[in-house]
Amino acid sequence: MADPAPNPHATAEEVQAAYSDPKLANVLYHDWEAGTYDEKWSISYDERCISYATDVFNAVAGTEGQPYPTAMELGSGTGFFLLNLMQGGVIKKGSVTDLSPGMVRVALRNAEKLGLDVDGRVADAERIPYDDNSFDLVVGHAVLHHIPDVPAALREVLRVLKPGGRFVFAGEPTKIGNFYARKLGQLTWWLTTNVTKLGPLTAWRRPQEELDESSRAAALEAVVDIHTFDPSELERMALGAGAVDVRAVTEEFAAALAGWPIRTFEAAVPPEKLTVRWRMFAYHLWLRLSALDKKVLAKVLPRELFYNVMITGTKPPAPVEL
Repeated sequence: MADPAPNPHATAEEVQAAYSDPKLANVLYHDWEAGTYDEKWSISYDERCISYATDVFNAVAGTEGQPYPTAMELGSGTGFFLLNLMQGGVIKKGSVTDLSPGMVRVALRNAEKLGLDVDGRVADAERIPYDDNSFDLVVGHAVLHHIPDVPAALREVLRVLKPGGRFVFAGEPTKIGNFYARKLGQLTWWLTTNVTKLGPLTAWRRPQEELDESSRAAALEAVVDIHTFDPSELERMALGAGAVDVRAVTEEFAAALAGWPIRTFEAAVPPEKLTVRWRMFAYHLWLRLSALDKKVLAKVLPRELFYNVMITGTKPPAPVEL
């Protein structure tokens, strides 16, 4: 059966129905965002994001087993995590999957531009369309919090992994981190969109129709973001699904306190106002604050305070035949 086509222009009736159907909301929202997603989240496929992806992966899973012969990204979006891990030498051959046809199309296009060996499928995380024991590695970035039944998805991940295969999920919001990040984002949006109404600053204001569209997207975003996680709870969830060697690690406290206002500000002003100098400032500030998080704050603050949680585990090895 052929994968469904993207639907980037949902009708008012479809959007209304999505408010009570998280899976439909995920499809509509991510099809809507697919074409501009990389720009919105400053995603690239160069050394900056290659280093970020490999550092995140190695921080939770280590370097043993690299390069993995085959890997699938669950909820791949535009392919950010998988494609950058492939460029970083962590993975040889990859498969992208997402509930959104638009995201799968963009991910495959990105892979083709990069010359990477990648195939893709539109896929429900609770019913992954691959055979048992298909992959050496399953990865995901900012995906688990979109899935209605996370334990079912984790069981599916273990099903498609080969015995002894590993999963790594990163970029998931913690309960406490999500609370302060959302509040900071909302405050920054309100301040930016109101201050730029003033005469001298109107050149910094996006056209009203673009702001309205962003607000509609944000309303759907509130529907697709289903879960936040306590690190210990997420570990128990993975163990309950049948994983072994489970470990959760958190990151970004100071970096999130600065990052969320910066990203929200960038979404609220015209792109041409964001000069190379500004982007380099924002990037280097994030690097410095991330280093502070890793070298100092992670040693003195409870892991629950950090914004992102990452988790890894493995599928139990096949029993030895006597």
